[in-house]
Amino acid sequence: MEERKWIRFPKLPDQFPLSTDSVLLADFAALRGKARVMDLGAGCGTLGLLLCASNPDCTAEGLELQQNSVNQAEAVIRLNGLQERVTVSQGDLRQIRSLYAANSFDAVLSNPPYFPAGHGANAADEALAIARTELFCTLEDVCAAAAWLLKFGAPFYLVHKPERMCDLMNALRQNRLEPKRLRFVRHSPSAIPSLVLLESRLGGKPGLSMLQDLILHESSGAETSEYRRIYGLEES
Repeated sequence: MEERKWIRFPKLPDQFPLSTDSVLLADFAALRGKARVMDLGAGCGTLGLLLCASNPDCTAEGLELQQNSVNQAEAVIRLNGLQERVTVSQGDLRQIRSLYAANSFDAVLSNPPYFPAGHGANAADEALAIARTELFCTLEDVCAAAAWLLKFGAPFYLVHKPERMCDLMNALRQNRLEPKRLRFVRHSPSAIPSLVLLESRLGGKPGLSMLQDLILHESSGAETSEYRRIYGLEES
């Protein structure tokens, strides 16, 4: 059993482990008040659970292609007693216009597949391959779905790989999502960035703020104070 910010994640069969990517993205998102939030490619519901733990007034909905992941998400949501605030449904985000009304969410988040089909590390497990590579949705599909769901001016938060930055910026702007806030993540002070956290806004004006890099570990290997804050590991 893993616990993060008062949320419990049981070790279920075939469940993807709690990823650093999702934990960092949930912390990066700046939600306001009673926000209605959508997680595109929700997997086992990690993002929704973390967001509702940190933001007591928000509600989170997730859309996930794989039914087995939806079943696991429902089990974890029940375990945490958050059925009234977190839901995950099975569906294809490429069909988003038939699933949800336009401009119906206050924020959208996504931890999408990182690699184009045929690229990146091959996953022998089919479910893992779908989660990691763009076999059933591309970066453009994810951005188009986010743009459909968002209210004008509302934020889209996602985590991705720095090497896909050009593709990412193009896909966002093609869907009227203007990049507004960017932060690179590095494992140590001397490491190159391994992740990028990015906030864009539907119909936003040009202007990108570069935040200080998020460093997860000191040169000694010890966890940084920010890592410990994000993971809820500070000493009481």
